[in-house]
Amino acid sequence: MGIRETRQAKADSGNPGAVPLAVGGRMEVFMQEFSFSTRIFFGEGALERLRRVEGRRVLIVTDRFMVQIGAVEKVVSYLTRCEVTVFDGVVPDPPIEVVAAGVDAFAGCQAETVIAVGGGSTIDAAKAIRAIAKKVLHVETDKMECFAVPTTSGTGSEVTDYAVITDSARGVKYPLDSQALRPPVAILDPYLTASAPSSVTADAGMDVLTHALEAYVSTNANDFSDAMCEKAISLVFRFLPLAYRDGGDLLARTKMQNASCMAGLAFNSAGLGINHSLAHAIGGKLHIAHGRINAMLLPKVMAFNADLSHVVGGEYSVAAKKYQRIAKIMDFPAANVRLGVSNLIREIERLNHTLKIPATLKAWGADMAQVRELRGELAEAALADATYATNPRRASKEDAVALIEQVMG
Repeated sequence: MGIRETRQAKADSGNPGAVPLAVGGRMEVFMQEFSFSTRIFFGEGALERLRRVEGRRVLIVTDRFMVQIGAVEKVVSYLTRCEVTVFDGVVPDPPIEVVAAGVDAFAGCQAETVIAVGGGSTIDAAKAIRAIAKKVLHVETDKMECFAVPTTSGTGSEVTDYAVITDSARGVKYPLDSQALRPPVAILDPYLTASAPSSVTADAGMDVLTHALEAYVSTNANDFSDAMCEKAISLVFRFLPLAYRDGGDLLARTKMQNASCMAGLAFNSAGLGINHSLAHAIGGKLHIAHGRINAMLLPKVMAFNADLSHVVGGEYSVAAKKYQRIAKIMDFPAANVRLGVSNLIREIERLNHTLKIPATLKAWGADMAQVRELRGELAEAALADATYATNPRRASKEDAVALIEQVMG
């Protein structure tokens, strides 16, 4: 059984992550996989890797802001022996129409190399453009060079099989999942993230933390993904406040890029959970930055997943015990499960406050009448979202509505 089949099978069986189940008097073991084919170049000067791209027709996929601040010009300066075309039509939460325009640009320049320069939306768009070009234009993308050059530290899209594309007319986000989407090369140069505004740094950084914490308690978590999560979480708590306060701190920027990438590798293997499925539903309708709505939901979802009021045979849930482990790693008071979970949640709320992320939709400025009207629809969309499949605790529609009401404020 491969990784994708395992995700759903384990979710359906209730298998709590790496803990085996006793089935018919024997221990049921699920085969899992942890792999990544992306070559990762990181640290100051990582852009030098682009000098090896020679004699190619290059399509740079980006957005207008990256062009305006000179990030694209910086990348092009390394492509001295290439014919470069820039497609700068990407917008946040890229809609299907943007992907179609990108495929047209791809066909127009007969691209041999695709370089995505931007945040998660840009990298997702480039991944979708490349995948569709393979099908529609019959391009052998397996032989085509593709580079993901993130300018924010958040999505981990540079190393994952996922891309999120939006149907603007319906206000719905569609997570795509295919190994063909995974970029062959990722270039993590902190220089390109230094210009990110503090609010973007905050939102993206909390997206990293959400990825790591969701993958850590996922029903498909494993020893390899856990190791990535633990390191990513410790890096976020230490370096996100520093990057937020001083965008020019290249050490903090480097560490956040590494954390983002590791969290991406972790959830690419382990999956995510209801935090992301709710964020997709709410963000798609209310147009809230993805990392921001994830951060707002995170304390509420962690409390739901820990389920501290439900103790079976004197044992707390696997998720609760894993949250306690993170609290211990971070040296938060965690003498018992209840204390560890509570303090971890409290520290995340404190981090949100430091980053000036509102705690509720009301504080964010949402139209509360609209949210109340949409509650049922949002809950159904969240439970139908692919990222929900590996959440450690099953949720009813009423549970999902209750989580939405908590984040409403």
